Amino acid sequence: MPLYEFRCDECGIFDEWRAMAECNAPAQCPECQQPAKRLFSAPALLSGSLRLKRENRDPQLVKREQAPEPPRAKSHVGGRPWMISH
Repeated sequence: MPLYEFRCDECGIFDEWRAMAECNAPAQCPECQQPAKRLFSAPALLSGSLRLKRENRDPQLVKREQAPEPPRAKSHVGGRPWMISH
């Protein structure tokens, strides 16, 4: 069910969850019970919790305590290290 915005002349704007079949029917204001007309509003693509998580859009600098050690080269003492002994 989508969330629609309505405007009451006395109380202001309020939201109401409704079925799509009832989208154009007037709603009753939850405070004064007067009929209210639906407002056109753009669809919300992010939920409230995701919007709060994405408030700070600046990149964050992450520093490591120690630099990672480079991989060590393995040395082989034998003649052919890539062959399996038979």
